Amino acid sequence: VITMIDEEDWTSLDVDVKGAAFEGLLEKAASEGKKGAGQYFTPRVLIQSIVRVMKPDPRAHKEFTICDPACGTGGFLMVAYEWLMEQTKGALDRADIKRIKTKTFYGQDLVPRPRRLALMNLVLHGLEPHIYLGDAIYEPEKGERYDCVLTNPPFGTKGANQAPTREDFTIETSNKQLNFVQHVLTILKRGGRAAIVLPDNCLFESKANEVFELLMQDCNVHTILRLPRGTFTPYSQGVKANVVFFQKGLPTENVWIFDARTNVPGVTKKDRPLSKEHFAEFEKSYGDKPDGTAKRKDLGEEGRFRKFHIDEIKKRNYNLDITWLKDDTIEDADDLPEPQELIEDAVEELEAAVDELKDILEEIGKA
Repeated sequence: VITMIDEEDWTSLDVDVKGAAFEGLLEKAASEGKKGAGQYFTPRVLIQSIVRVMKPDPRAHKEFTICDPACGTGGFLMVAYEWLMEQTKGALDRADIKRIKTKTFYGQDLVPRPRRLALMNLVLHGLEPHIYLGDAIYEPEKGERYDCVLTNPPFGTKGANQAPTREDFTIETSNKQLNFVQHVLTILKRGGRAAIVLPDNCLFESKANEVFELLMQDCNVHTILRLPRGTFTPYSQGVKANVVFFQKGLPTENVWIFDARTNVPGVTKKDRPLSKEHFAEFEKSYGDKPDGTAKRKDLGEEGRFRKFHIDEIKKRNYNLDITWLKDDTIEDADDLPEPQELIEDAVEELEAAVDELKDILEEIGKA
């Protein structure tokens, strides 16, 4: 194998070949469980689906920028560029090429190693990205504003022991993901669009209703995608998550929810890997307008795509953990979730309860 590698003239290879090779190594490392880079890696199939509906096209205007404030190994930024190359078949206007490659792609990560991997990943794809090292939540924001934000903030509560002291954060909470929502609200330009991956507990736990009430006043939270069980297998097994899509500048009138989870067999590493087909119906339902304004159809209680008016959201106290399909797996003893998944569900609920207790303690401390 070493001889085969040594015989290849790597410097003469096309940039895309080297980039694809490096991307393959990242994915392999991410799949190696806790010892790998999985905590920094979002499944490419999911990223590609998000990018296809978001259409982050830097040709829209000369100052168009794309940002991932929790970029990990740079997957969202890399796929956004690949999508552009696919749309243009690589034939960009000469006047746009330098700007797109040097002034479009921005990211940040807290940890040096994934930042280095992100830089290498994007450089090997021919880009000159701006990837900052630092804490996007606890450090003061940089004042930069972006047209499109695509991100998957780190799951869990590690390091989230106290609420950030930032003036632009209206809601005080120690929940990292909810603080990322507030951060994205800050860094979006007016009219800017965002897609953010959030675990289930961020749709209902303490302070979530306040954050989403604020978000819906300033943004059109038009779509929520409930991801299939096991989406992050083998990187972060058992995590149940969603993608929240919104545009800054107009208040929310309707929230459309697509349930890609209920009665869908869970994703597994070998037998049922995550594939493009998992999101085909969602992409069709989303429509061809990235701001969520395409004509849509409510598929009713038996369908996977439903519309909820803002009045109904308010009645639910902005709890967005909304389901309507009957879960057949609950009644089928042969199709119950694996014990590990049941345990992880319990852990997730306990972590949410701990977050709520932390918030209560903070309120008591202030009093």
